[in-house]
Amino acid sequence: MNDNDTKRLSRLTAMLTQLQTKRVLTSTKLAEKFGVSVRTIYRDIKALEQAGVPVVTEEGKGYMLMEGYSVPPVMFTENEANALVTAEQLVLKNRDSSLSKEYTEAVNKIKAVLLYTTKEKADLLSKRIAVSAAMPGTSMSNSLTFIQNALTDFKVLKITYQSEHKQEKTERKIEPFALYYNLEESWTLIAYCRLRKDYRMFRLSRISKLMTLEEKFTPHKLTLKEYLDSKEKNFQHP
Repeated sequence: MNDNDTKRLSRLTAMLTQLQTKRVLTSTKLAEKFGVSVRTIYRDIKALEQAGVPVVTEEGKGYMLMEGYSVPPVMFTENEANALVTAEQLVLKNRDSSLSKEYTEAVNKIKAVLLYTTKEKADLLSKRIAVSAAMPGTSMSNSLTFIQNALTDFKVLKITYQSEHKQEKTERKIEPFALYYNLEESWTLIAYCRLRKDYRMFRLSRISKLMTLEEKFTPHKLTLKEYLDSKEKNFQHP
């Protein structure tokens, strides 16, 4: 196998990973990412199809993998495994117990497919990383993964929320938009509040009741960057 063949095999593997992680990818985006021509991407897609990979072409949109098709586990490099182990220690210190549980289970699945030597080194590293005790480690909520699902499914949430200043509880229907994290407040949900008819920030620790409704909402055109830029440092809480 010559150098060109090796490069192409590496690119095909990376393309397969990209197709597995994204909904639709255009030939232009793929060409830009891998530094090749669009014509080369066409040839690569054809090669994947000939190898039995069910690539679906959506006219005018791009490429995607057939629904239900899964790629065998990717072998992680030592540096990638170390990055995951390091991130795990930070996640375990966050204030939402649901995220800690789900992340730990995900990392355990990843560790299961690591090569033996890489796994040994990852286990060693996990025992040699400590997060400062000054970082909050007490769980204050357990609804983060629940909210993430509603956010990606565009489903309305019904919550009971306790305000910070008036210490009063209000029941609201909100449209989850984004999640924001900082060390002082931990996890905060940015959502369109139908009660206030505007975007608001809700601390997860102040949500006492939460229910996902079957009602769906139209995806927001506003981007997270646009929202944060408009607020700058003066975030408006409910």
